[in-house]
Amino acid sequence: MLKVHRPTRISLVIRHAIACAAAAALGVSAVAANAESSGKSGAGVRFHGGDEIILQGFHWNVVRTAERNWYNILQSKAQQISEDGFTAIWMPVPWRDNSSWQASSDTRFGGEGYFWADMDKNSRYGDDGQLKQAASALKNKGVKVIYDIVPNHHDRGHSNDSLNLPSGQGYYRSDCSSCDDGDPFMDGGSDFSTAHPDVYDLFKNELVNLKTNYSAGGFRFDFVRGYAPERISAWMSASLDSGYCVGELWKGPSEYPSWDWRHSASWQEILKDFTDASDCSVFDFALKERMQNGSISDWRYGLNGNPSAQWREVAVTFVDNHDTGYSPGPLGGQHHWALPDWKRKMAYAYILSSPGTPVVYWPHMYDWGMRDFIRNLIQLRKSAGVKAYSGVQFHDGFSGLVGTTSGSNGKLLFAIDSNFSSPNQVAGGAWNLAVNEDNGRIRIWRQ
Repeated sequence: MLKVHRPTRISLVIRHAIACAAAAALGVSAVAANAESSGKSGAGVRFHGGDEIILQGFHWNVVRTAERNWYNILQSKAQQISEDGFTAIWMPVPWRDNSSWQASSDTRFGGEGYFWADMDKNSRYGDDGQLKQAASALKNKGVKVIYDIVPNHHDRGHSNDSLNLPSGQGYYRSDCSSCDDGDPFMDGGSDFSTAHPDVYDLFKNELVNLKTNYSAGGFRFDFVRGYAPERISAWMSASLDSGYCVGELWKGPSEYPSWDWRHSASWQEILKDFTDASDCSVFDFALKERMQNGSISDWRYGLNGNPSAQWREVAVTFVDNHDTGYSPGPLGGQHHWALPDWKRKMAYAYILSSPGTPVVYWPHMYDWGMRDFIRNLIQLRKSAGVKAYSGVQFHDGFSGLVGTTSGSNGKLLFAIDSNFSSPNQVAGGAWNLAVNEDNGRIRIWRQ
């Protein structure tokens, strides 16, 4: 099968420039011509200026450790979340999830939102009114609300669900052999065919509803390997075109069939292809893979360390999340690809002092004693004006990872697990040591 070539970042920039020129020729002001690009990069990616610092506002076991009370907790912590430096919060799936499955002999998982029944907002995180109050409180404190959206898999067939689409109408992957344009979730029996007009409109209308009635400022799209990325761009254009969006593309090259061009591509190339088609940012699984499998010096090979700003700006960096990492509560959650404990602080030091849009996992921030450390890193990032697209230079000749990030208000020089001793080894000027943790394994200077 031949690779379908997506529009390149450069071609998208050219198209944007042509559109603005055409508007000017028609007598439209420059402000009006650029109004539709509010919140976008020059290439049309919805990344909100590249200055977001995101908190993942839940973990896998919240529906067990704070059942039907989580929205109240978020509302009560809205001020603190804002003061800690977060500009956005990734909210859990807002829909009702009645699923339940045996995780161990004495623990049942389910209800987290990832096998949802209908779009009723009375979920195990809290009720409809609590959700509205929490989202409004966060928005009023300057924290953008980003909802988790699951377009691929739907737990069908419950008698009390408000959403019970019939079989045989092309709504689901199981209705035909070619009506779904992505990978199956598990056996695929509950996978929506998102290209079907009724299914497409179901999600489009719900995104509008979340924007209008639940303070949505953006969306995180789950399991994007399950449906066409162009559909995400269409949904965003129809509902919240100036909003923030990020996709979860967790699929390495070896998982693609041998005839697919991505089978022999790099993790970075696969992520780039998604952003070209979706006009959304993407979780930096290229960096996560190097954190899991490479040396610390290999962390430079994440998408956030790409030489081109056009790719750094779309990289959403993270250490762990509800799927990959441990969670407080039963069985420690899922922890499918958890970073070893000894790397955790070093990983946060890197993602918060380098390009990309960093995401902080709730338990790391508020459950497991890392708040002061992470808060200090956030303040340092903001003071230097580090953005998703900021320049970064990696310095060779030392152990570990050494690099300089150039923000709009100054530079940060990081040395992680390194024998690097002094900034004057790589740069002149006056530098102040701002972070010195773990017996010198984590050091960051500010110029």
